[in-house]
Amino acid sequence: MEQAMIERLESSFNLLAPRGPELVDRFYAHLFSKHPALRPMFPSDMGEQKKKLLASLVLVIENIRKTEKLEQPLQDLGARHVGFGTQAEHYPVVRDTLVSVMAEMAGEAWNDQLTQDWNGALDFVSSVMLEGAESAVPAGHPN
Repeated sequence: MEQAMIERLESSFNLLAPRGPELVDRFYAHLFSKHPALRPMFPSDMGEQKKKLLASLVLVIENIRKTEKLEQPLQDLGARHVGFGTQAEHYPVVRDTLVSVMAEMAGEAWNDQLTQDWNGALDFVSSVMLEGAESAVPAGHPN
């Protein structure tokens, strides 16, 4: 990732970080309202899940300058998601929902460049998670 993109990601996340709990609340509210079929994949009590999502976002931003440190944690995360029924087609849905909520919350501070930057960063995250998911599924097993 280029330096300018990294700086925009960090800056935009720092703008939203103080509202982290609101961000994850809104994210899951939007996700489940637009994609109700995904709701059963999550626990009924979302408290821990929301904390995990926020912690994952922090992990990514804290290591965005040294992405090699993200590879193993993200691969492990992707492998764990297989057990929840996560499919490759769910990743863009999550990305689009998260970026939409971030843009909504950032208001006028958000722009098309940030949408592109976050899409790119989350596509990177997804690709590494999917590598982990593939290693968790036995060869020849339908995912």
